[in-house]
Amino acid sequence: MDNRKFTLAGVMGMPITQSRSPILHNYWIAKYGLRGAYGHFPVEAQNLEAAIRGLSALGLAGCNVTQPHKVEALKLMDVVDPLAQRMGAINCVVVQPDGSLHGFNHDGYGYIQSLKDANPDWRADAGPIVVLGAGGASRAVVLSLIDQGATEIRLVNRTLDKAQALAAGYEHIVKVVSWAERNNAMEGCALFVNTTNQGMYGQPPIDVSLDALPTTAMVSDAIYIPLETPLLETARLRGNKTANGLGMLLNQARPAFKAWFGVMPEITDELKQAVLATF
Repeated sequence: MDNRKFTLAGVMGMPITQSRSPILHNYWIAKYGLRGAYGHFPVEAQNLEAAIRGLSALGLAGCNVTQPHKVEALKLMDVVDPLAQRMGAINCVVVQPDGSLHGFNHDGYGYIQSLKDANPDWRADAGPIVVLGAGGASRAVVLSLIDQGATEIRLVNRTLDKAQALAAGYEHIVKVVSWAERNNAMEGCALFVNTTNQGMYGQPPIDVSLDALPTTAMVSDAIYIPLETPLLETARLRGNKTANGLGMLLNQARPAFKAWFGVMPEITDELKQAVLATF
């Protein structure tokens, strides 16, 4: 890569200032001696198309896309990666040399890698998996678990038809479970995943009981603010291995950085400390 070139990227969403992505990317830019910057792009829904179309005109390398734009941004791409197409959402835009926009979704990659980082022996086929929630994050998690070899996923959501829509085409693996049966669904499972925002700062804890969950099961939460949600604290105290959402954030950023800046970055303890210092 030509280090004399100044490369600009960022993260697009609303609200956006809470995102820690600039800390990661600007840390790596400095670490690898690159010329560039990564910032927050606050974009309202009605301005999304203008903002996305403007990436090429402004000479940006691309951007991350976060809530609430992941689904709508996909529709504005010239080319969509097959995995992102299956997920129905993108979280990364890469501007090509000809100015065309290519959309990717690295959330699933980031999630799976975060599990392996927390537990190197983790396997998707170790037993049934319970996934709570049926939004965009859940779709990325569920499809990635299937790709990793999961044989049974119990999908729990307050709104049943939303869960059924996510399971469509994967009914041989994904079993939709009613909200009333959420606690019983944990019986015999090897992994429990929360993909909802319940337990995030400002939100009530997720309304579940872990009594039926084997202590050998792993408990994962897509939330990283706070690092230990009430769910993860409860799981840790009863002896379950846990994984928070920080690993997903860090790992999904790596392929995006490589696409924009030409270097596959490493996740170091120093980087983790830089992020943790902002909590």
